[in-house]
Amino acid sequence: MSEFLIIGEALVDIVERPGQEPREFPGGSPANVAIGLARLDDDVELLTWFGDDERGASVLEHLTESGVKLAPGSNTAARTSTARAQIDAEGVASYEFDLEWRLPQITVAPDVRCVHTGSIAAVLQPGGSQVLELVRSARHQATVTYDPNLRPVLMGTAEHTKPIVEAIIDISDVVKVSDEDLAWLEPGVDPRDVARAWAARGPSLVIVTLGGDGAFAVTRDGHETHIPAPRVQVADTVGAGDSFMGGVIDGLGRAGLLGGDKRAALRAISTETIDAVLRQAIQIAAITVSRSGANPPTRAELEG
Repeated sequence: MSEFLIIGEALVDIVERPGQEPREFPGGSPANVAIGLARLDDDVELLTWFGDDERGASVLEHLTESGVKLAPGSNTAARTSTARAQIDAEGVASYEFDLEWRLPQITVAPDVRCVHTGSIAAVLQPGGSQVLELVRSARHQATVTYDPNLRPVLMGTAEHTKPIVEAIIDISDVVKVSDEDLAWLEPGVDPRDVARAWAARGPSLVIVTLGGDGAFAVTRDGHETHIPAPRVQVADTVGAGDSFMGGVIDGLGRAGLLGGDKRAALRAISTETIDAVLRQAIQIAAITVSRSGANPPTRAELEG
């Protein structure tokens, strides 16, 4: 089994541009996090739900190429879900999802020391309730990390989604969220105020990404720190937040702060460690946005 268990959707993105044939790419936010971790030489397993069909085969190949293990039962859906992105002449995308989400029956292995979830998987039913139950059951042994990575087109209104997000925050140790997500979920509220409120609910660390302005973190005891982002030539931002999340999990693991028995140490995390984790995650995201698609760096690329 693996030390890192990622729970969430793996699907196929169908991209349609004016005057071009549709193109298909394996995707899904949690799947991207798993790939990012595997490329950093971490031992990671993905618990997901896709079909044993042609599209599912492309998803499986995409995962295994980077060293991600697939949890048993993850490819037993009736079909592989899709997200169709229609790009207009100005480059603006509109999305249409054909998505079924549920979890195969699984017991979290005793050597898992970090469980991560987020995005569609944490909200869409019936799988969303299964995710919450599984994460809650694993919390005694594992650090819980969460990225809401909100998808309004699937999740309904902010008023409907907010209680679901907060229920997962309440059992999480580390939360990463983008300023764009907060603008939808908490319109008109300063992201720092939201981060402080979330940290007060229980997480040891709440991180808010700010795009080209880097990221800031708020600890449970109220300490705050900000790390700017380097200036890079951006190819696109696909997968940037997911690769950042993988960098955070990897950084905390290498600092010896993952696992249920490390919860007290994580709560006492030093400023120096937070800064180092954020710098690594920002560097990983910067490399990702400098090239097309969700293509996070390997450990060798990061350290080269």
